[in-house]
Amino acid sequence: MEKDLNGAMQSMSINSSSGSAIVNGCCRGTECIVSGKLSCHSQQQQFDDCSSNLSNSQNNGHCVACKCGGSTQSADETDNVRVGTFGNSEVGGVANVTSSFSYKSTSAQQLQQLQQQQQQAQPQTPLPPHANASIAEKRKMVHELCQQLILTDEQIRELNYRILHEIKRGLNKDTHAKADVKCFTTYVQDLPNGNERGKFLALDLGGTNFRVLLIHLKEEHDFQMESRIYAIPQHIMIGTGQQLFDHIAECLASFMSEHNVYKERLPLGFTFSFPLQQLGLTRGVLSTWTKGFNCSGVVGEDVVQLLKDAIARRGDVQIEICAILNDTTGTLMSCAWKNHNCKIGLIVGTGSNACYVERVEECELFEGADNGKSHMLINTEWGALGNNGMLNFLRTEFDDEIDRHSINPGRQLFEKMISGMYMGELVRLVIVKLVKAGILFKGQDSDVLMTRGQFFTKYVSEIEADEPGNFTNCRMVLDELGLNDATDEDCANVRYVCECVSKRAAHLVSCGIATLINKMDEKHLTVGVDGSVYRFHPKFHSLMVEKITELIKPDISFDLMLSEDGSGRGAALVAAVACREDNIKTK
Repeated sequence: MEKDLNGAMQSMSINSSSGSAIVNGCCRGTECIVSGKLSCHSQQQQFDDCSSNLSNSQNNGHCVACKCGGSTQSADETDNVRVGTFGNSEVGGVANVTSSFSYKSTSAQQLQQLQQQQQQAQPQTPLPPHANASIAEKRKMVHELCQQLILTDEQIRELNYRILHEIKRGLNKDTHAKADVKCFTTYVQDLPNGNERGKFLALDLGGTNFRVLLIHLKEEHDFQMESRIYAIPQHIMIGTGQQLFDHIAECLASFMSEHNVYKERLPLGFTFSFPLQQLGLTRGVLSTWTKGFNCSGVVGEDVVQLLKDAIARRGDVQIEICAILNDTTGTLMSCAWKNHNCKIGLIVGTGSNACYVERVEECELFEGADNGKSHMLINTEWGALGNNGMLNFLRTEFDDEIDRHSINPGRQLFEKMISGMYMGELVRLVIVKLVKAGILFKGQDSDVLMTRGQFFTKYVSEIEADEPGNFTNCRMVLDELGLNDATDEDCANVRYVCECVSKRAAHLVSCGIATLINKMDEKHLTVGVDGSVYRFHPKFHSLMVEKITELIKPDISFDLMLSEDGSGRGAALVAAVACREDNIKTK
């Protein structure tokens, strides 16, 4: 099957030109045939002169002999004529009209015969090799191609082992530098206990937009929150670090002015959802950019200091940055505020990452282990799993193509198999291969389908939300892609491709979470989850619950809890806990 599909792709001619062209104007042969007379009402001799004096390059497709004007556009759009090939000549050009045609009058019957001869003479584009296969045969070929996206039990067991191995390497002082999964220390050692009070700012940077939030923590589990979303233009995403942080500081100041806290000095929790090596609760060095960002002068720098410098350059607001954290840490903290059993935070959105509560003795890079606190939140940064090749036994040709065309080839390979930034493109690549082989849509593609990045991840969720046997959402998506003639079988096959890609993502995430649960070995715990894929995909939650249950120890139970604004409220809670601890120390 794979050889057939690859052969089909090589033998296919996609978007081939038919050799036709649109010609306008009065003296180009076919016009005269269609009208039954010379359009410029000239004598026959004048038309013959036209043949010898036509120069497209100099006269815009008009003859110098006729006096019909120099406009290249017909006065009536119905004068436009499509020209095809006829034998070895081009029908429609003045120079190609032979003596067998009567220029003085052409009957409708003769014109119809001419058109039929023209259609018969045109070469037919060969159908893709599997375009005429039966419905059952096409379904079988789709399933065979997608087999590489289905994880076997043996592969999952091997992946569990490799994830645990990489986590231990990340925690170990001697192997940390070479580990893919860095397991960074967050310096967050206390979870919310419900006694946090006051006003806090939160800054959430983790994608093409960022948010500023004002959160007022009141009685236990009671809070008031106001927020605003600000866009980050593409030129800033790939510009300089100073441009980025100046833009953030400007929006932060504007937000404080709008909400009448411009003159107050408020604690701020900074959610920075990129790989970060923390050197303290308010010190964090960027390891690498992800998610389409590539700002210069930031990698290897303390991002808290860069934000402080940008605020200082303005000189108009007073902000105390109390903590920097990852969105996974914020998710865990936000859920732990309501559920004290929450010990793992997970993000499955634009990117993917997890954090968890680890015993201090396991955290060899933490130098404050003698402070009397027994646990530490660890930011795994598991999206980088596989950078050393350890996922090659799972990766497919589609994963390879995603990586080749990404902004960071060879990096974040686990994340590229899971997250919303890549899921839709993975589906598109599979569909394109099936179209080229003639298995889908009789081999007919569209410009939108063939454009990289135009099959959005939200399409996957929408297609899978259709009830069995119903393809309403699927047809709406295909219409948006310019594929208007899909059969029910085409829709069923497209949905199957979506299911294979999303199910693999859910199972990969589940392997990671099950590994953390087994390592922590607590009898019951809650996993706080956030991110657009988990939140909006209709089956992701149930797929995870089923697979995690299979993989964890039989005496352990767990819950998945949807986070309520982890990267926003969670950041404020980290700042609140930090202030709470400072107050305790002061007392």
